[in-house]
Amino acid sequence: MRLRPFRLGFLAAAAITVYGAVTGRDKLQWVAKPLMMPLLAADVATSDAALDDSDRALLLGSLSAATVGDILLIDPDDDRRLIAGASAFAVMQTGYSALWLRHGARPIAANVVPRVTAWLGAALLMRAKAPTVAAPLTAYGATLGTAAVLASDPALAPEAENVAGLNIPGADPRSRLGFGALLFTLSDGLIVLRRLFARTEGSRRATEGVILGTYAAAQYLLADPRAHAKSLPRK
Repeated sequence: MRLRPFRLGFLAAAAITVYGAVTGRDKLQWVAKPLMMPLLAADVATSDAALDDSDRALLLGSLSAATVGDILLIDPDDDRRLIAGASAFAVMQTGYSALWLRHGARPIAANVVPRVTAWLGAALLMRAKAPTVAAPLTAYGATLGTAAVLASDPALAPEAENVAGLNIPGADPRSRLGFGALLFTLSDGLIVLRRLFARTEGSRRATEGVILGTYAAAQYLLADPRAHAKSLPRK
């Protein structure tokens, strides 16, 4: 298996970012978090996977938008930054959706129904508990749900084992897209719960660590250029 130094660098930056969040060392986050998506972008740009030029451009554009969102959300307790960060991530989710549509992904009922239900539940909860951020975060949730539905289409990895509409991650990088989208949904769901219910400094830090950990794992899977290649690459 070929060494991929930029993805190794991403893992190191992600670990430092999570550590900085859990321990309250914001300076570590300011150094490491803005490096995460550019490192994945560098992996995409230099990958020898057989990527279509348009697909590579969509991946790089999505990761650029995510970089902006990452910087804005270093301070997740500022509602203005939270809304601006959600807008940046909406651009990213739209880019991912366009990418998976190009690869033949389409909505299927098994994936649509639970995500629409979760989206409506989160929207109602935010409207009741945090009306000042409810509208923009609900709008972002629609882009998140769309991308998650498309990433979970079994057609993206037809040879993978599928359980309840979700491909089980395996050796084929395409089989990990649905799980990556699930992790992304979990991470963003925790952002809402943190905003509404985490009252102590310790609970906010711990939750932020989980949010960042699941987010990093999601991006590691979703931005793998091998999962978007025209043909399966050699390991």
